[in-house]
Amino acid sequence: MNALLHAHSGLRYVVLVLLLAAIATAYSKWQGAHTDDSKLYSFALISAHIQLLLGLILYVMSPKVDFSLISDRLYRFFTLEHSLMMLIAIVLITVGRVRSRKVEGAAKHRTVLYFYVLALVLILIAIPWPFRDLGAGWF
Repeated sequence: MNALLHAHSGLRYVVLVLLLAAIATAYSKWQGAHTDDSKLYSFALISAHIQLLLGLILYVMSPKVDFSLISDRLYRFFTLEHSLMMLIAIVLITVGRVRSRKVEGAAKHRTVLYFYVLALVLILIAIPWPFRDLGAGWF
């Protein structure tokens, strides 16, 4: 359980870096009106889905997920808030990538940009940062 939690916590930085790189690439290609696709978009999608799988395993195994203690701030965060916001973020990443494949030209990169930025904002809100006092560390 501890190794899985550390893997999930460490992979968040990979997901964040890949999302930021994909956003920067999408913006530059959109402004430059490039029509070529970027594999970086897919790498960000894949890393987010791997993170989702680790999160689902942790959701089932974690003692911090307890619906009977939903009135407690810590349990509510991990049982509902974190899980739902991350799920919505990964849906946004997936929809953005799928929709970008159906359009051509600069619209492809603009689509990725909008969906990935929305997902990044949700992810940054939903991460249990140490300064939020939710019992989580930096790694």
